[in-house]
Amino acid sequence: MADPKGFLKNGAEFAKRRPVEERKEDWNEVYPGGPGRALLPIIKTQAGRCMDCGIPFCHQGCPLGNIIPEWNDLVWRDDWDAAIERLHATNNFPEFTGRLCPAPCETACVLGINQDPVTIKNVEVSIIDRAWESGAVRPQPPEWLSGKTVAVIGSGPAGLATAQQLTRAGHTVAVYERADKIGGLLRYGIPEFKMEKKVLDRRLAQMRREGTVFRAGVNVGETLTGDGLRDRYDAVVLAMGATAARDLPAPGRELGGIHQAMEFLPQSNRASLGEEVEGQIRADGKNVVIIGGGDTGADCLGTSIRQNAASITQLEIMNEPGKDRPPHQPWPTYPMTYKVSSAHEEGGERVYAVSTKEFLGDEDGNVRALKLVDVEFKDGKFEEIEGTERELPAELVLFAMGFTGPEQDGLIEQLGVELDQRGNVARDNGYLSSVEGVFVAGDCGRGQSLIVWAIAEGRAAAAAVDAWLTGTTTLPAPIPPTERPLMA
Repeated sequence: MADPKGFLKNGAEFAKRRPVEERKEDWNEVYPGGPGRALLPIIKTQAGRCMDCGIPFCHQGCPLGNIIPEWNDLVWRDDWDAAIERLHATNNFPEFTGRLCPAPCETACVLGINQDPVTIKNVEVSIIDRAWESGAVRPQPPEWLSGKTVAVIGSGPAGLATAQQLTRAGHTVAVYERADKIGGLLRYGIPEFKMEKKVLDRRLAQMRREGTVFRAGVNVGETLTGDGLRDRYDAVVLAMGATAARDLPAPGRELGGIHQAMEFLPQSNRASLGEEVEGQIRADGKNVVIIGGGDTGADCLGTSIRQNAASITQLEIMNEPGKDRPPHQPWPTYPMTYKVSSAHEEGGERVYAVSTKEFLGDEDGNVRALKLVDVEFKDGKFEEIEGTERELPAELVLFAMGFTGPEQDGLIEQLGVELDQRGNVARDNGYLSSVEGVFVAGDCGRGQSLIVWAIAEGRAAAAAVDAWLTGTTTLPAPIPPTERPLMA
């Protein structure tokens, strides 16, 4: 145990973000010098709040099974080299999860029963950012090569985790990405102010030095068919994510100015990095309405603020959640509570319990307003509240309502893999699809989920592939896809 009285003496403390008026003018991360550096003055005290519980429920809350009490203790003792070793033992990319994960480990923290939990995510990002600065993160190339080849389709967190594990096991791994640069939504879906792309690029450089081959700009299913893929490689891992976006087919959907979030955000990310984006969708001077109250909606909010939108409204069909755990989501489950992201601090308005009935257009065929109505949830469905219809001005509407599953045209169709009832690629408890030698990891198999689940499934799928290729594996044993901890 770190500090036996730490949780009694010290409350939860967080690093200060840059002033709102300053950070709205640039695309840099909201913490001065990055979160790891911003947290250093307080992180030992915060790590010392960990009680090293006899039954650490934070392990169960984390899909990766991070050994949280151990690295909390090591940080408190100032043993940063050992801390990063323990952190990397279960998590290939803690710099990603430490910035982007909603931290289900924290809501499962025993200390959180009656006070603020340990700020686990902050300790995590402090460890990895310090390790990068000190040179403690080094390539781990394999000692020998197996002679086996593996193709990983998709370069998001699931694909990257799969590739790194299999490369270190001695296999020759090629990662295919249809975008022009590697990273999937880590590169073009996450705004710079949440994670600067240099954080991604330094990890990709490590993977290249370990031997992983990256092939960007290849849309597998077109330039390389499913049959060609199976002929060329001993095993294939599908890690393309769930990129079929949920739509809202209300009257007026065909009007100009209505876009999916993943049309808007990638263009903005490219522009913020200095790329020329022809016909870029921009929020300048417009009334922006974001439909969807989750993290993607918050990303659209922060981006629209930096593009100087006239107004921004974020709509959510559910009621506004409370600040405390609801009775039906007791500890240690993950509760749906009211959260304020860095983007919400910067501006915009959130409106709850509303539904969009119609998109209203102008004479040029562009959206000018939404017709809204208040709703309440009764008997398993949303019912409109009479007399609450109204118009909300909007020249730019962004859908941030999540995803329905993987895109089924192209590679999935060519491979002939079976789909489950939700339209995801079906797999057994060894991550193997219905086609021999074709494995599935991440959102394309489980549906839209968390980054921490993507990495966990990538690691587990890599172990399954290694065992299938060689008959045994020294990689961490797979987590069966049907076994989920406290958060789906």
